[in-house]
Amino acid sequence: MKQDRINIGGQAVIEGVMIRGREHYVVAVRKNKGISSKHWKISKKRHGFLKLPVARGAVNLAEMLVIGLKSIMWSAEQTNSEEKMTRRELVFTIVISIMAVTVFFIALPYFLTHLAGLAEEKRPLLFNFVDGLIRIIVFAAYIIGISFLSDVKLLFEYHGAEHKTIHCYEKGRKLSVENAAKFTTLHPRCGTSFLLTVFIVSILAFSIFPSIIIHYYPQFPELGFWIRKIILFSIRIALIPVIAGISYEILKLSDKKQDNLLFKAVSTPGLLLQKITTKEPSYRQIEVAIAALKKLLEIESIQKEK
Repeated sequence: MKQDRINIGGQAVIEGVMIRGREHYVVAVRKNKGISSKHWKISKKRHGFLKLPVARGAVNLAEMLVIGLKSIMWSAEQTNSEEKMTRRELVFTIVISIMAVTVFFIALPYFLTHLAGLAEEKRPLLFNFVDGLIRIIVFAAYIIGISFLSDVKLLFEYHGAEHKTIHCYEKGRKLSVENAAKFTTLHPRCGTSFLLTVFIVSILAFSIFPSIIIHYYPQFPELGFWIRKIILFSIRIALIPVIAGISYEILKLSDKKQDNLLFKAVSTPGLLLQKITTKEPSYRQIEVAIAALKKLLEIESIQKEK
């Protein structure tokens, strides 16, 4: 019997896994007395251009950030009752996280490239290639650095369990620990791959816009140094949703066309980075991921097995 399969995704959380479906997402965590889970409904109020390609990618990214944060907060509360976060602490955490990402993955590479003696207005492609390369190196160094922490290693193992379980479902196999364990921990439709795609797309996007500005506003190079830098850096920040939307479409397409050499090449860097962000999980960790997926399929009334 053919299954009515749905597109699913997810992420690792503290001592567990979140699995997202069409209309709901489920978080399952390992507790002393077994596996505990909870589900939420996803708001689908999208109108007009928000359903269009690129725009939907930016919306999905924002939605996943909210869902991911809620999932991590709930998992933390289940594994340690003393770690409950207030709304004020949540807002503070989000603000600090956004500031840290802006400083380390946008501002730092940008100004390091300037220190290398490159001018964005004169050689935008070379400038942004170096800027993008520094950004990828900083990101990779950060991932490698935190991978040695015991808590992060555990998180990466649950990340591997999530991917194995999703592979098992997508291949039409019965959802069991033994079946899921046979699959790889790498998946082309992963957040790690998405971030790397964002970095690569940004190189091209950030190269194009300075050229457009100079073309339509020839007096731009005559503006003061800091005024030019503030304008160009502000454009980078404003372009982030657009770049995220384009990256989403590329990742979605490459996942469907893994037999195509071009799209396979596009997904390869992200898969290589996943060798760091995913670790081989234990059977107990795979059990948690399967529990989350089975609960989701039950809620969305999807036949689970052949």
